[in-house]
Amino acid sequence: RPPSCGPTREGAPATPAPDALHPAAAARRHWQQINSTMGEFASSALILAAAAAAVAFAAFLWRAVAAISLDSPKYRTLSASDLGDPENGSGVSPLEASFGKLRTIYADIQAGARAFLKAEYIMCTAFLAAFGAFLFVLVSRLESGWDYRVGFLTALSFVVGGVTSMVAGYLGMMVAVFANARTTICCLEKPESRAWTASFNTAFRAGGVMGYALTGVGILTLYALITVYAQIFDVSMGTEQALLLFECVAGFGLGGSSIALFGRVGGGIYTKAADVGADLAGKVCAGIPEDDPRNPATIADNVGDNVGDVAGMGSDLFGSLGEATCAALVIAAQSQDLVGAGWNAILFPLSVTAVGIFCSLAVSFVATDLMPVRREADVERVLKTQLFLSTAAMTAAVYPVTLFLPANLYMGSEGTFANMCATPEAVAASSDCVANAPLAAFACVAAGLWGGCLIGFITEYYTSHSYRPVREVAASTETGAATNIIYGLALGYKSTIVPVGVLASVIYVATRYFSMYGVALAALGMLGTLPTCLSIDVYGPVCDNAGGIAEMSELPESVRDKTDALDAAGNTTAAIGKGFAIGSAALVSLALTAAFVTRTGVLSGGVNMLAPTVFASLLVGSMLPYWFSALTMKSVGLAAMEMVKEVKRQFDTIPGLLEGTPGHGPPDHARCIKISTDASLREMVAPGLLVILSPIVTGTLFGVQSVAGLLAGGLLSGVQLAISASNTGGAWDNAKKYVEKGCLLVGGVVQRKGGECHKAAVVGDTVGDPLKDTSGPALNILMKLMAIVSLVMCDFFMGINEGRGFFNVGAPN
Repeated sequence: RPPSCGPTREGAPATPAPDALHPAAAARRHWQQINSTMGEFASSALILAAAAAAVAFAAFLWRAVAAISLDSPKYRTLSASDLGDPENGSGVSPLEASFGKLRTIYADIQAGARAFLKAEYIMCTAFLAAFGAFLFVLVSRLESGWDYRVGFLTALSFVVGGVTSMVAGYLGMMVAVFANARTTICCLEKPESRAWTASFNTAFRAGGVMGYALTGVGILTLYALITVYAQIFDVSMGTEQALLLFECVAGFGLGGSSIALFGRVGGGIYTKAADVGADLAGKVCAGIPEDDPRNPATIADNVGDNVGDVAGMGSDLFGSLGEATCAALVIAAQSQDLVGAGWNAILFPLSVTAVGIFCSLAVSFVATDLMPVRREADVERVLKTQLFLSTAAMTAAVYPVTLFLPANLYMGSEGTFANMCATPEAVAASSDCVANAPLAAFACVAAGLWGGCLIGFITEYYTSHSYRPVREVAASTETGAATNIIYGLALGYKSTIVPVGVLASVIYVATRYFSMYGVALAALGMLGTLPTCLSIDVYGPVCDNAGGIAEMSELPESVRDKTDALDAAGNTTAAIGKGFAIGSAALVSLALTAAFVTRTGVLSGGVNMLAPTVFASLLVGSMLPYWFSALTMKSVGLAAMEMVKEVKRQFDTIPGLLEGTPGHGPPDHARCIKISTDASLREMVAPGLLVILSPIVTGTLFGVQSVAGLLAGGLLSGVQLAISASNTGGAWDNAKKYVEKGCLLVGGVVQRKGGECHKAAVVGDTVGDPLKDTSGPALNILMKLMAIVSLVMCDFFMGINEGRGFFNVGAPN
């Protein structure tokens, strides 16, 4: 008792201690006590060490890929019989001539990739500047008035997130087009087992460069933003300052997801315009093989594999990681217990990702060194083993990190565990009362980890020709393309059942044990093995490019056989990766929606789903994924038509091109690349504006309850449409491959390329291309981006008639 207060009368209550009168002072003292201990730096050390290890390992993998030189190719070690006899007395063997073509094609693909990224990123840079200024003005308007500091910091985070996403996409693209020809060359190694090992390792390591670099740079940039902003907002003052800090940081996720949208939509339109155009003009109209060097669209097709499946996928998953982390941080900032526990507890979401980096790194050598690929049968087994071991390792390693959290937490915005959860009945009655928080956090992360793994393998079951569903689709081609289309659509719809059930179970476990914070942790768990998932995802397009280069270079058939086998395994694991991406997008969207409703207090008084504005917004939100898909599908169709016409024009006007007459003029690849580039940049604007403006217009005019309905409708409709579209397209693709392998028997007769069954399968594959590689994957970003836009703009919405919107509808918050 301070002396200035004088003595206390006997029997009279003592004057409360200063800390009791001033909760902010008590919070500050508690914060300072925690920061005085060495343990407070544990999470920071873990995050920084993981980021450094990821970047260093990416550099190591890059050096391993770069060691394979195109200037001193493997054919120098081959025998004379391998090289073949010189042609036309020129002294140049067929294989030596093929290597000359290989280097030319490699350079053309790199030039096409750079040209597209340059054009796309010029537009993205302009968007970042314009929308950043827009954010600065609108986000500066808070409920309490104008605060330009908040607007500026949010806009800065937005720009940083966008630039980081662009760097991630560019890095992935350049690595993929750097490794494709090197993978082709490795297929010429002797003996055969060495060729399998070298080619697989090259493609897998190239994927690892992107996986580890993206994850490491992502958490390092996010940690740096938090550290800098913590010097501006005094988190020791309590939840209000912490909430402002992490709302500003949420702009990072918005920037990353915005660029991912353009990367996914623009890249998807580019790749499928080239792919569908090349298939229709080549295989269907001209009757020439896929990737035939006579086809003018083949270079654009190979560039497109990297544009959509590498740069687009990388930006997409980078956005998921940033958004899930931001959602967890915003929800955590509203808990007095979590904020009061110090940096270790607050930065727990980043610590989860850091553990995932170390686990993925620890098991990465299994695929390349401990269990190397030595024959075709090993490829798929090694990739699946890698994914399983990463998941198992993270499950075991993440629990010690959960001890950063305090034993008990109250996740509500007002009160603490001590006064809100004082009895066992109170704990049982509210999911906001979290007893044994470390164990609850572990359950949420583990549910996300294994839920994602299960969704991935269910996706594989419905899209791999190793299993019954795709074989049924292939058998349906006996009666033509129509039945093939019907069977494929039915498969896609049916394939949503189990993944939706898994997502519902994960969401129940997460919310039951850790409220909405648990959903964000489950999303981070599903993204925990991101370095491994990205390594496998990028591996597929690299092998696909390697096969295209082998075909266009006219290398021996044995090379194409190996690249086709590597690519087939990549298709299977890519399906698993798409399942991960869709599942994580659904959880991230829900976590961001939870952060939005928690921040705005929408659920504090309940939301009447039958209220006119809420139900109407729910219907509109459910419609948006279909509107979005219609725009992207039509864009692919328009661009593909233009590509087909251009290819046919070149076949008609370049003498000897289609016939392959010696000495014929070269196809004009640049013209085809320009068609895809122009179409993708032109057509990606409308879908992008639809996604970004929908929540802004809804919140401005109708209020936050309408936004909650819009987000719920978009999520519920989008996740199921994304699953069905991706799996339908994947099933048609692999049904075609099943026919091409000669595995389909009709009446005891083997069906092969060029037959009626194959033609029907090609039609299905062509229809499915934009479903699985454009509309389906882009729906992931629609779900996430609408939610992160709403979260970043929530203070602006709340400042308009207390959250009721310009038209002053809905209940007050």
